[in-house]
Amino acid sequence: MGRRKLPLSRIENPAARHTTFVKRRQGLFKKTHELSVLCDAQIALIIFSTSGKLFHYCSESEPSGMEHIIERYQNSTGTQNPENNDPQLEEAMHGELRMMQKEILNLQWSLKRFTGEDLSSIRFEDLDQLEQQLQCSVNMVRAKKFDLLQQQMGNLQMKEKMLQDENDQIYHLIKEKQAALMEHHRMGMVPNTEEHRHVLEQFPFSGEEQPSGVLQLATRLPSVFNPYHLLPAQPNLQDFMNLHHPNRP
Repeated sequence: MGRRKLPLSRIENPAARHTTFVKRRQGLFKKTHELSVLCDAQIALIIFSTSGKLFHYCSESEPSGMEHIIERYQNSTGTQNPENNDPQLEEAMHGELRMMQKEILNLQWSLKRFTGEDLSSIRFEDLDQLEQQLQCSVNMVRAKKFDLLQQQMGNLQMKEKMLQDENDQIYHLIKEKQAALMEHHRMGMVPNTEEHRHVLEQFPFSGEEQPSGVLQLATRLPSVFNPYHLLPAQPNLQDFMNLHHPNRP
């Protein structure tokens, strides 16, 4: 059985990753040198490590060999430096740069005028135009501010309606609770008719109207239920009692 091919992925261990980088870099440089010698090829190899360190190889032994190969690569791919362009293209680029610088200066000058700076050399017509532009800007800002206020008012009104609905629900719930409590108290204070009838049956009334309640019964109780009288011990009080009640023993 052959060796199973492992998928390529970044090595998470820094020490193992550095060791692998050193070994693979040396092998790559060796293979590049062999390819250059065996096939007479011009090769330039540039490597940057994770720490930013530069490693390079060039098949040409001259000091300018790397620059020569890079210049040849730029000429072949059309990515040569602007310094090597023709004068007409360079002049066009300088003209475009001058136009951009002039536009930047105009924008800075307009910004100063809008902020109220450097108005000493401006003409009356320009001042009038600047005032109209500022007034238009103020109107746009006020319209946007009014829209935001309208949105906030709408949100507050919706919140007020929600709170009012909750308040009404709580109010009705409290009223229902109060009504239930009042009904409960009223039912508790209603006299028991059967119990009152049983009390009245214990006191027969012959020849008199039957009382309708215990309170009316209390007002009709005869004197027999109060057989005890105060007997004064003082002589003057006894004379007073004999005078007003001569038949009492």
